[in-house]
Amino acid sequence: MGEISHKPATLDKLMAYLGLVPSEHLSGSKRRQGSITKAGSPLARRMLVEGAWTYRLPARISAQMKPRLADLPREVRDTAWKAQVRLCARYRRLFAASKRPQVVVTAIAREMVGFAWAIAHMMAPSAAAA
Repeated sequence: MGEISHKPATLDKLMAYLGLVPSEHLSGSKRRQGSITKAGSPLARRMLVEGAWTYRLPARISAQMKPRLADLPREVRDTAWKAQVRLCARYRRLFAASKRPQVVVTAIAREMVGFAWAIAHMMAPSAAAA
């Protein structure tokens, strides 16, 4: 009963499920992208967007996070730091380009899902171990 029935198999499907992909309008050879689709769970999407607001601040590791990171594999810590630096810089770059703040954080949330997906795959037990 507690299991999720929809398990996206790829990152693209996960982002589409979360509604963090642009809608698309096709007519002949013309292709226009619109606002995000807002499919899937509004609660999950809101949580991601709320989390994305933190990237307006400089990248850093707080004193509370250091003990949590100590037990993680080096590869995961490196990927998490890479995400921090990249997403903070991307926030500043998009904001400096006069993008609306809501558009900026939605783009950050989408990219944050990509990093979370990568870390989840690093931590997942391999099929050979089963």
